[in-house]
Amino acid sequence: MPIYEYRCDKCQRIIEVMQKFSDKPLSRCPSCSGRVVRIISNCTFQLKGTGWYVTDYKKGDSGWKEKKEKDNGADTLKTEAPKAEAKEAKKEAKADAKTA
Repeated sequence: MPIYEYRCDKCQRIIEVMQKFSDKPLSRCPSCSGRVVRIISNCTFQLKGTGWYVTDYKKGDSGWKEKKEKDNGADTLKTEAPKAEAKEAKKEAKADAKTA
């Protein structure tokens, strides 16, 4: 059952009331009988069990950093360096073979 907050226009009290969705909203303050207005409050809740984003669909940091590096071109630098070294090694091996 949700908890609703009401503010009294007369005494300015804030009242928390646990009500069903089907219950009618309060119209009078229980302490001074003044008119009350439902206020929108900032509440937190947690969805438990399976089938929710946090438990089943969220993948943490996997892929995010790698994708960001690829977009920035950092991934190309990492892959080009070993290729360049391999080419240099092949050139040196061919040069050594020709001189021997």
